Parts: sequence; C-alpha cells; structure tokens
Amino acid sequence: MHRRTGRMGAAVLAGLLLAGTLVGCGATGGQPQDQAAPVAVTEGPAEAMADAPVDETTGEPSPSAAGAATTDPAPKRLASPSAAAPMEAARTASVAPRPRLVPRRPTETWGPPPPPRPRASPCVPSYRGTQATRAEAKAALTNAAERTYWPVSAPSIKIPLNLVKATAWQESGWQSNIYACDGGVGLMQVMPATATWMNQRFEQNYDLHNYQDNAYLGGTYLAWLTKYIGDMYFESDYRLDATLCTSELNSCLLNAVIAAYNFGHGAVAQEGKPLAIPNPSYVYNVRALMTQCVCLAY
Repeated sequence: MHRRTGRMGAAVLAGLLLAGTLVGCGATGGQPQDQAAPVAVTEGPAEAMADAPVDETTGEPSPSAAGAATTDPAPKRLASPSAAAPMEAARTASVAPRPRLVPRRPTETWGPPPPPRPRASPCVPSYRGTQATRAEAKAALTNAAERTYWPVSAPSIKIPLNLVKATAWQESGWQSNIYACDGGVGLMQVMPATATWMNQRFEQNYDLHNYQDNAYLGGTYLAWLTKYIGDMYFESDYRLDATLCTSELNSCLLNAVIAAYNFGHGAVAQEGKPLAIPNPSYVYNVRALMTQCVCLAY
C-alpha cells in the first residue's frame, strides 16, 4: 500500500472510537499532508513470503486515523540500543547507525506509485460491509507482524507488532470497513494503486477489501519500505528500534519508514539527497501510539 500520504485521522477518545473524526481525503492512502491528528491514547501482510513463489530475477519471495499524540516529545535515544542485526555480525549493538548523507542508489527502480493530489475540499469517509471485531483485527495485525517478508535477502527484517498496531490505529482506528475520501481502504488504509503494485511486485493476489489481506498488504508495504530505505541510507541495517533514534527525526530507520508509509517513499528517500521527514506530526503520532495506544492492550 503505497502510502497514501496524508492519512486521515480519527480520534478515539476515552475508549470511544469517533469514526466521524477521520479525515479520509488524501495521501497515498490519502493526500500528502502533515496532519496532526488529535491524540487518542485512551481507546481508541506479509509473510507471503516465506511460502510464496520466488522471483526468478531477484531471488526474492513473491509477497503480494485515528490515534495520535498531542504532546509526544521528540524520540529520545536510549543508552543501550537493541541487539545488532544478524546480517551484520561485526556491527555492535551499542552503536546506532547514522543515515548516509549521500544515499546509495535504490536497490529497486520499480516502486509504488506516487500518492494522489490533496483534495481541495473536506469530505466524510464512507463505510461498506461488516466491520471486523477488535479481536479479529488484532489477530490479522498480529499475523502480519509475525511474517518474514524477505526470507532470501533480508531475513532479519521484522515489523514490530506495536508498529503495525499503532499504524492501523492512526490510519483507521482499527475500522476494517472504512473507505477514505482519498481512496484509502480498511485497517491499514491501503491505496488501491499501491495494492495493485504490491500484488504484481510480489506475485500475490491480496484483496485489500478483506481485512486480513489488508493487514498483510500494510505489513508488506512497511517491510518493503524498511528494505528500500535501509539499503539506501542505513547500510542494510534494518532495525526498526526506537532506541536507535535521537531527537533528530531523520536519525533512524523507524521514523523514516513511518514517514514514508504516510507520505510515500519518494518524499523521504531520494537519490543524491539526505533522508527527509516531511510529515513530523504523523511520525510523532505513530511513535506515541507505539507505547501509549490502548489498542496495544487488545
């Protein structure tokens, strides 16, 4: 799902999900816009690939807004980051990788389509079909997080469950049957064009209207962004570890992946340019939800 860059935000207050607050007009799953969604820290795929057919050309498997934080301070760096990625035995866990000022050339030239243009006027999202229960949504998001997306070239890539849950909460408030004005669909607000691209790229047939497949598509996109940006700026260090982040938003892969999910990879990672975070409010919101969202307890 190519990032719908400006995902809507549906604030969930005091355990009540207010669907009406979702702004569905825009980015990759919505228009590119740095929307500081009101925060609701109260209430509020992927693996395809291990058992999926392998791309004969690349050797890769064929994979196929509602919470936020109001005053979440800038991510702070902890003294002891997580263990180093297994791919790099020489890398020490105590050293946080700094992004390259001049990135390497992209490992893939065929990426997701750019996000749609922002809508000129506000609109209200629509709902179709039956909404999945929280238990069903949790199971789908958990399955998406447990997948190994790049078993051949990057088996160390893992998408943290709290990142998947927080992204889904920020994007849709865990509403599986919501359709945003910008075209974003379901739990992960996947854009139809992004879903088509991923199904072609990974030789899958995920249905973005099915909440389970929608979760897989969201997880697949997060995994693709992790590898794409990790290869360009972080020497293939794919750790999505918050302890590797400093107060500078462009200091770590986690922030870059979150930003790209919303604004598109092209707005974050560009050839010959330093890593960019064009939507800080969205990043702050998701980072806050990764530790404070009530959805983490579901």
